[in-house]
Amino acid sequence: MTERIDIDERLVALAAEILDLARAGGDLVVTAESCTGGLVSAALTAVPGSSDVFDRGFVTYTNTAKSEMLGVPYWLIEKHGAVSEDVARAMAGGALTHSNASLAVAVTGIAGPGGGTPEKPVGLVHFAAGRPDGPMHHERMVFGDLGRAEVRRRSVERALSLLRSLL
Repeated sequence: MTERIDIDERLVALAAEILDLARAGGDLVVTAESCTGGLVSAALTAVPGSSDVFDRGFVTYTNTAKSEMLGVPYWLIEKHGAVSEDVARAMAGGALTHSNASLAVAVTGIAGPGGGTPEKPVGLVHFAAGRPDGPMHHERMVFGDLGRAEVRRRSVERALSLLRSLL
């Protein structure tokens, strides 16, 4: 059975705060998502009027998509794995390169129920966020095997919080 995630009022309120701060600073936002499958973009675009601040979202679920759409080198994925700090950073950088945005956030992880290993367990998620002219911030979270929907919901919340911290 599939688990469903809703973009709840708390996530929409956080997204609205981010959009207001980005608007005030003249920023455009881009997302690069893997395990969240576009849910960060969905939260941002759930806010009326988001089109003047949200530039675009890349859903790059496969390694090929990460490489083709964001320019993440195949060798980087092969060396570190798609769920890694290096790939998250490359995804965020690629999103900035392939958009008009001035602020990017990227998410890559293992939502489950399968796909985990002892080194990279279910619930491991890497986040990266930054600007073209600044440092690329990284966070590694291990949410645990909480169920696919909950890992994804917490990942959306963490990605939005990371964006907010840069505004």
